[in-house]
Amino acid sequence: MLQHTVQTPYMVGEVHFYSAELEGGLALFDTGPPTPDGQARILESIDLSHLKYLFITHCHVDHYGLANFILEHSAAEVYIARKDAIKFHRHTERMAGMAGLLNQYGFTDDFVGQLRESFERHKVFPAFPERYRIVEDSPELASLGITWLACPGHSQSDLVYLVDDCAVSGDILLRNIFQAPLLDIDLETFEGRFRNYDAYCASLLKLAGLRGRRIMAGHRQYVEGVDGAIRFYVTTLLERAQLLRPWRHLPLYEIIEQVFQGRLTDPFFIYLKASEIVFMQDFLDAPHRLQQSLERIGLYDRVSDLFAATG
Repeated sequence: MLQHTVQTPYMVGEVHFYSAELEGGLALFDTGPPTPDGQARILESIDLSHLKYLFITHCHVDHYGLANFILEHSAAEVYIARKDAIKFHRHTERMAGMAGLLNQYGFTDDFVGQLRESFERHKVFPAFPERYRIVEDSPELASLGITWLACPGHSQSDLVYLVDDCAVSGDILLRNIFQAPLLDIDLETFEGRFRNYDAYCASLLKLAGLRGRRIMAGHRQYVEGVDGAIRFYVTTLLERAQLLRPWRHLPLYEIIEQVFQGRLTDPFFIYLKASEIVFMQDFLDAPHRLQQSLERIGLYDRVSDLFAATG
């Protein structure tokens, strides 16, 4: 499997996409961002006339933003998670649900309007793929030598693709990056928010099964191992939750003001930090869930001191 890298205009910096020859032909995993540099990198790296498959780990702009560009220049089949298809088809309803969530946390309608404008400015939602298949409804993937794991946490739709000894992990396993677990409406029920913390605790049990595989991460040049990526993420969670504890019972927008002292002004970045804080609050309400998952995968002893300090 080959790694291809392109710079993005987002704070995460570089992003990777991957290519591999499967039984059925050339496959691409993620696309990079919908930018001129992204298009140029795709054309340099991939013979689109021979591309048969495009697999998306999750539909965030830097991972699927060139899907339609690729569809315009190839006959490839595009595969996405079911939850991402729901987001596409029920986008307006989802945005209304997110507005309701933010209102519940004390954010004003004016802030919600500014956030929508910020989404547009940051081009968070590029055009949906014009055609696609649902990974969970595609048994033919096994004949191509591909299996997959649903590992939600960062988003509701995170998938890890397994090809030979490789695991294409999107934003789930990263080296020294704490990817915000994004605040969102629950896409199963459209009632209440998606519980990222609960999902992450469950996903840890699946991620531990990737030990020994080559982790093809969405960002940074390499991941040394599954355990190291998990320990970084959990350590960061514990350290930030400890800092949050004195303000945890304040309204969310007041916590952001206390922590950042007015340094955050862009509604998009306020939303990202609000998402993190909700995740930390969920941990503080039920730390045993994370502890039990870490115990089951043999990593709790390595962070037990931090757990004790947080408690």
